[in-house]
Amino acid sequence: MNLLGLEDRQWILLATVVFASSFVLGAYSALKLKRKTGRPYMLGLVCFGWILQTIGLYARGLEYGGCPLANRFELVQFMVWSAICLYIFVGPAFRVSLLGVFTSSFATIFSILSLAIPSWDASERFSIFGDSPWIEMHAALALFSYGVFGILALTSLMYLLQSRSLKTKSVGGLFPFMPSIVDLAQINTRLLWIGFIILTVSLAIGSVYWLSDLSSVDALKLSMTLVVWLAYGILLVIRIRQSISSKRFSWICILFFFAALTSLEAVDQEAPPKEVETPPDALVS
Repeated sequence: MNLLGLEDRQWILLATVVFASSFVLGAYSALKLKRKTGRPYMLGLVCFGWILQTIGLYARGLEYGGCPLANRFELVQFMVWSAICLYIFVGPAFRVSLLGVFTSSFATIFSILSLAIPSWDASERFSIFGDSPWIEMHAALALFSYGVFGILALTSLMYLLQSRSLKTKSVGGLFPFMPSIVDLAQINTRLLWIGFIILTVSLAIGSVYWLSDLSSVDALKLSMTLVVWLAYGILLVIRIRQSISSKRFSWICILFFFAALTSLEAVDQEAPPKEVETPPDALVS
């Protein structure tokens, strides 16, 4: 799809450049200029990159009249889009000045990775979730929750870095601009709640479609999603019961996110071709 003379991948490439620029500027502001990462310009740059990425994904969706979730490239891009969306609309409420830097690095790394691997972007795309709006909404929300879990992994990394700085009594670098470990621990718990609730809603919506047509259920895709949901659900219960330290909780959040990414391998599988009914007239020779 060509919008304003640019192809969809070119819009996404431009968005990646903007994300990378916001990361470099934010890191430079903190490390060299010794000041906070300027929320107005940082948020503005990230918003601009998000708009460019949205245009690219919208152009892709127009090709087959649905949400752009047709291959691994689009799955990763939609996850990045979700993470950036969460940062734009929810992140400022956490008052974490460095969250924009970490989120931009997250978007840059995964966007470059998806753009650099040609096999992830099949030339012939089709909706891997079928034609039902219910199952498409289920898939979109599930991937949005993955974006939330991605932000959770970033704030967990920030917790571990801040914890280490306190242990080693380091006062330079990015550490002065990070929230206290108490605040980060609370933010991590809230993000886990948000991600788990969104994934739960996703599964509830998907069940409306599955219960009406059990033969259409892809057992591998469903089981992988349920494993991710169950893992984060158990972690949430353990966190609520305060049966785990914040440091170990942070490590698990990071490991769980990368483990959840492996489930995209199961999601990005070609659906079996639908049987085409032969018209009665065709049977007459």
